[in-house]
Amino acid sequence: MGDREPLVLMRVPEAIAEYMSSLRTKKLSPHTIAGYQRDLHLVSQAAAEVAGTPVNELEIRHLSGRLVRTAFAGFAEPRSPASVNRAWSAWNQFLTFCVAEGMLEGNPMAAVPRPKQPAKAPKPLLGDGSASATLLERIAAGARKARDPWVERDLVVLALALVTGMRSAELLSVRLGSIGGAPGDRRIQVVGKGGKTRSLPIEPPIEHLIDAYLDSRLRRFGLATLPRSAALLVDTHNAPLQRGGLQYLVRQCYRYAGIHDRVQKGTLVHALRHEFATRLAERGASAHELMELLGHSSIVTGQAYVASTAREVRSAARGNPAYGVLDRLRPVGDGDHPAQDHTPP
Repeated sequence: MGDREPLVLMRVPEAIAEYMSSLRTKKLSPHTIAGYQRDLHLVSQAAAEVAGTPVNELEIRHLSGRLVRTAFAGFAEPRSPASVNRAWSAWNQFLTFCVAEGMLEGNPMAAVPRPKQPAKAPKPLLGDGSASATLLERIAAGARKARDPWVERDLVVLALALVTGMRSAELLSVRLGSIGGAPGDRRIQVVGKGGKTRSLPIEPPIEHLIDAYLDSRLRRFGLATLPRSAALLVDTHNAPLQRGGLQYLVRQCYRYAGIHDRVQKGTLVHALRHEFATRLAERGASAHELMELLGHSSIVTGQAYVASTAREVRSAARGNPAYGVLDRLRPVGDGDHPAQDHTPP
């Protein structure tokens, strides 16, 4: 066997910069890129403190399993399991890159345990399932009060989220040219996480809403046409709607529609995605169908929506013979008495 190639000597900050540059080809969202960079720098600072050296002098070859594990222990203490798992994933990919580039002999992340996270339950709008209808009806009626009201735009934002289940970033990335197909058979091309493209069917009711919205947009800004490259969703200045503007708009719609108390903690725009998937699961959509529509890489998340509706469990429970007895015993009116069954037990 030949001699091993000597390790490429590089300091951690320089290696992080090279790794971040390599991610450009993945076309990740700016939010994801910022998260990776933050986690890499925070843990590298923790590792430098453990090693007793300035972070700018810490070399990749010194990142042993023990050093990285100790650094992660300090990093993890004040943070949630989700945050630690995200950082673990970022570091695992970064150090795999370092191995491929000849800076490390092996990835030390095998020595760093990951926290277990409970499966996340879907968080649709609370209540009897009527919240989304209430939201759409009240916003269409002009319930949202704004300095420059634009009902057609607000309604399209909410309706698109509810009938396609798109993520916030996906909604904001839709262009006029993303919508294709003949009337009655149109679809929206969406680029989701990891650059994965999916085609989402839309039905005539949402087509009509989009057409009305685009007509209102032409009138509002005095335009003759809109290019296919134009963003579908815009603000009141005809600039592409941004993440903060979308969140503010949806929050205001919840409040003015009177359903803000039905939005579960930790959700906002994402509640509409959960609502989409949960209501489809209630009506018989399979985990595989939900995986395709939501753009998940695994069927597991789709199964969570199906499980949350408990169709099979409810069907089994409905067969309990006690229900038949209770149905006969229910009161039928004031002064009436339920039939008595004197059959011995």
